[in-house]
Amino acid sequence: MTRMASRRIQRLGVDPEVTERLRKHGVLTCQHILSKSRMELLRLTALSDIKVKELLLQASKAAMPEHITALDLYERPDKECPVFFPSSLLKLDALLHGGFPTGTISEIAGPPGCGKTQFCIMLSVLATLPRELGGLNGGVVYIDTESAFSAERLVEVARHRFPGHFSREEAFISLTSRVHLYLESTCHSLLTRLEHLEEELISKGIRLIILDSVASLVRKEFDNLLSGNLIERTNLLSKEAAILKYLAETFSIPVVVTNQITTRINQPSSHANMLSVNTGAAIVEGEGSYVTAALGNTWSHNVNTRLILQFLDEHRRQIMIAKSPIAPFATLVYTIQDKGIVLEDDGMDPLLVRGTDPGLQQIRVRTSISHAIPGEMWSHQ
Repeated sequence: MTRMASRRIQRLGVDPEVTERLRKHGVLTCQHILSKSRMELLRLTALSDIKVKELLLQASKAAMPEHITALDLYERPDKECPVFFPSSLLKLDALLHGGFPTGTISEIAGPPGCGKTQFCIMLSVLATLPRELGGLNGGVVYIDTESAFSAERLVEVARHRFPGHFSREEAFISLTSRVHLYLESTCHSLLTRLEHLEEELISKGIRLIILDSVASLVRKEFDNLLSGNLIERTNLLSKEAAILKYLAETFSIPVVVTNQITTRINQPSSHANMLSVNTGAAIVEGEGSYVTAALGNTWSHNVNTRLILQFLDEHRRQIMIAKSPIAPFATLVYTIQDKGIVLEDDGMDPLLVRGTDPGLQQIRVRTSISHAIPGEMWSHQ
């Protein structure tokens, strides 16, 4: 069965009374319906034989992957579901041809303190804004696995980034009531949350999903040195990615996840021509070792767009477009301020750099900064 077989019965347009009867017997999804015989469904629903056949046909169609052509996608009117979600960072949006693509998974990776959570909080504010202000006019599901979210910071970013819109108390009430926070502390609870998220997307008008972070729990619970753990971890991440992709595609919404970094040892000679330190690409920790996004190549193939955040110097950080189906490899300099992520306006074009394997992009970490970076009190992720 595909992920579409897990579609809830409510989405089939089934009569509420029938839905309630089925729910009482644990029949909640298309897969549950299709696993029952006609006689069982006749008994559970109290419908006629013709109506049961119609119900089975509805469930079968809903469980089948949609057949669609490139022309269908090109001509599809998408006023309610824009193709891109602007980040409000003009140079970044221009490089990404409009912002974070909807219907896909975008990843923000980087070392601690570089601003991953700050980026996510800023995106949460943006998603709740009216469309005329560049927002999605919808709700946000914010899944926090590191207890890093701050409601106070959410309000501060909103107040400083859009002072005109958030000059009224009603605007803050609308913002904070539209951001739905879920604190998940185990891999099991996170997977369960994702598996039951579809109904909430419908009932709460969700237009953005944020998972901060995808790496935190699996790295705590799975020791890769133990036999079988790597396979189990990979299977878990594949399930999470499949659900997130299904939700992104089904509802035409952006999904943004954050990722941690890891050190790789014995760098292959084939990657010796990686980005140079002059482009802010890496700090090599030792001979044959380098820092890169965590979770390996298998996970990276589930990500459609990858942004890497890294330290540039004592005051500035850098966004690197490390993977995108439409954007070039490029870097942009930014700082973290009261209004969130702010790109440097130096009048120069973004630095375009030569790319390599997106799963092996090296990352610059902070190693010798002896004093606080501006905005550090808000840059713990």
